Amino acid sequence: MSREYAPLASSLLQPACDFSSPSKALPERVTLDNPAIDVMTDLKCVNAVVIQAHDTVEEANRRMLQRSVRLLLVLDHTRRVEGLITATDTLGEKPMRLVAERRCRREEVLVREIMTPQSRLEVLDIADVLRATVGHIVATLKRAGRQHAMAVEYDRGGIQTVRGLFSTSQIGRQLGAVIQTAEVARTFSEIEAALVH
Repeated sequence: MSREYAPLASSLLQPACDFSSPSKALPERVTLDNPAIDVMTDLKCVNAVVIQAHDTVEEANRRMLQRSVRLLLVLDHTRRVEGLITATDTLGEKPMRLVAERRCRREEVLVREIMTPQSRLEVLDIADVLRATVGHIVATLKRAGRQHAMAVEYDRGGIQTVRGLFSTSQIGRQLGAVIQTAEVARTFSEIEAALVH
């Protein structure tokens, strides 16, 4: 069953030709009543900025600066999400505490040593996000005391995929207001460490 396929017509590229880019641009301005997805970085439209767990904190910080982001997804050797690391992690006291404890240089501190591991990451269901407003996301971030949130979708087998990211700095830019959240300690060891310092 051999089929014949006709070639497509072609033409010359026109001067000053533009090129396609991701279709979903976030609106410049939003209100608390806008749909939540208006402030979500949709990973179906833009690539996630990632790093490996064995990379250094210095490399994580460099990558954030290069890509103008404050959060990186941390991937394992199979490119599955192993955790996340934020600018607060890389620039905060966690690396310095490790430097003091291990008597090493900051350049030797690895992402895996200061990241938030997958087992401690709370996520939002994309189905809830699609019904929510910006105000719901702000309230969620404030209640959790977090600057970032992840939204996941589920396949038919119930397997999660990270679909989107929320950031208080991004939401604040779009709202034209500063969003205050207090990063909160989630484990006894974090609370204890905060009290010691």
